Amino acid sequence: MDILANLAGGFVTAFEPLNLALMVLGCFLGLMIGAIPGLGSVNGVAILLPITFVVPPTAAIIFLAAIYYGAMYGGAISSIMLGIPGASTAVATTFDGRPLALKGFADRALVAAAVASFVGGTVSIILFTLFAPPLADFALRFGPSEEFALMMVAFATFVGLGGDDIPKTLLMILLGLVLSTVGLDEISGRPRLIFFDISGFYKGISFIVLAIGIYGIGEMLWTVEQAKGKVEIAQHTVNFARVLNGIRLLKPTLRTMGLSSLLGYFVGMLPAAGATPGSLMAYGLTKSMSKNPQLYGKGELAGVVAPEAANNAASTGALLPMMTLGIPGSPTTAIILGGMIIWGLTPGPMLFIEQSEFVWGLTASLYAANLVTVIMNLALIPVFIWVLRMPFTILAPLIYVLCLVGGYAPDNVMHDVWLILIFGVAGYALRKLDYPMAPLVLAIVLGPLAERSFRQTLIAEQGDWTVWATRPISAVCMLIALALFLYPLILGFRRRRAAAAAGMEMQG
Repeated sequence: MDILANLAGGFVTAFEPLNLALMVLGCFLGLMIGAIPGLGSVNGVAILLPITFVVPPTAAIIFLAAIYYGAMYGGAISSIMLGIPGASTAVATTFDGRPLALKGFADRALVAAAVASFVGGTVSIILFTLFAPPLADFALRFGPSEEFALMMVAFATFVGLGGDDIPKTLLMILLGLVLSTVGLDEISGRPRLIFFDISGFYKGISFIVLAIGIYGIGEMLWTVEQAKGKVEIAQHTVNFARVLNGIRLLKPTLRTMGLSSLLGYFVGMLPAAGATPGSLMAYGLTKSMSKNPQLYGKGELAGVVAPEAANNAASTGALLPMMTLGIPGSPTTAIILGGMIIWGLTPGPMLFIEQSEFVWGLTASLYAANLVTVIMNLALIPVFIWVLRMPFTILAPLIYVLCLVGGYAPDNVMHDVWLILIFGVAGYALRKLDYPMAPLVLAIVLGPLAERSFRQTLIAEQGDWTVWATRPISAVCMLIALALFLYPLILGFRRRRAAAAAGMEMQG
C-alpha cells in the first residue's frame, strides 16, 4: 500500500503543469532524435542538457528521461522506413522491419514497434516500481565472470539455434570480434590492428558506423541490384482500420513481448551494458525459440517485436542502478547521472528516503511518458509512411546522404565516412554470398564487453580459469552456452544416423 500511496503522490508531481509540458516536449523531441540516423539518445540528451539548467531539478530529470524514452521509440522509424538504424539500439529492428516495409507492410512494422515498445516500457516500469532495491542488489552479484558467461550465452544462441549456416555464422562472429579489438588496448594502452597506420583507427571502429554502412549503403545497393535498375518501392496507404488490424496481428507475439521485456530489463540493469546488447540478445532468443527460424530476416513480425520490447525495457532497467547505486547502466544514463549530481541530487539508497518526492515523481512520469510516446508514434504513422511514397530516384540519394551525415555527426571525422562506404560495399558482397549479418553486429557490440570482463576476471583471479565453474551464476551460464554450442553437432549426428538407418532399410 505504501508503494501505491507513493506512486499516487508521484503522479501529482508528474502532472504539475511545468513537469507535464516538459515531459510531452521531451517525448516528441526524443522521437525525432531517435529517428535521425547517427544521433540517438546519448547525443540528444547531451545536446539538450544545458537547457534544463533553467528549470527545477525534478522537471529537468523528467525532461531528460522523456527524451531517453522517446529516442528508444524513434530509433525504429528510420530502421523500418529507410533501412538505416536510427541508433545502435534499433539495429536488430532493421533485420525484419526493413523487409516488411519493402513488402508493403511498413504500417504493420511501425505498429509492431510502437506496441512492443509500449509493452516493454510498461513491464519494466512496473518492475522498477515494485522491485527496485532487490533487483539492484541482484544485479550487483554480476561481476566480470558472470558478465562474460552471459556474453557467451548470447554468442552461443546465434550459433546453436540461429538457423543459419553454422560455419558462416561462426566466421561472422569471429570477424566481428576482430573488428571490435581495433584501437587502443583498454588495459595496456597499446595500439592494436591499426591498419596501414591510419590514425583514425586509434579510436576503434564505431558500432554505429558499421551498422549504417551495412544496413544503409549495403541495403541500398542490394535493393538496386535486385530490381535490375528499376526499383519500385511498394506504395503504402494507411488508415485507422489498418492500424487496428496491425494491433490485432500482434496477438501471437504477446509471449515474445513479455520474454523480451524481461530479458531487456535485466540486461539493462547490468552496469555499462545498455539497450543494444539487450535488443540483440532478445532477437537471437526469439529466433532460436521460433518454429520457423528461417523466416527471420525476411519480414517476420516477431523479429520487430522482440528487439523493440527489449530496448525499451532496457532503458528503464538502466535507470535502476543509476538511481539506487549511482552506477549508470548505459551511456545515456551516465549523462543523466551527471545532471543529477549538478543539481545536488546524490544517487543511492538514501535518495529514496531524502528525495522521495523526486524519485516517485520521476517514476510516475515514466508511466505517462510511455503512454504519450506510443500515442504520438501511432498518430504519426501516416507521416512516416509518406517517406516510402517518394520515388526511389529521390529516396536512394536521400538514404545515401543520411548515411554519410549519420556516420559523420557523432565524431565529426571523415575517417568514419570512408569506413561507412567500405562497410557498405562489404555488407553488400557478404549478403550476395549469403552470410548472416546479425552475428557480425552482435559480435562487434558484445566484443568489447566480453573482452573487458574476460580480462578483468583473469586479472582478479590471477589467471585461474576455474572461476567460471566455481561461481554459481557463471557456471550455469557457461553450461547453457556449452549446450547451445554442442546442439548443432548433436543434431547433425542424429540426422546422419537417421539417414543411415533409412538407407539400410531401403537396401533391406
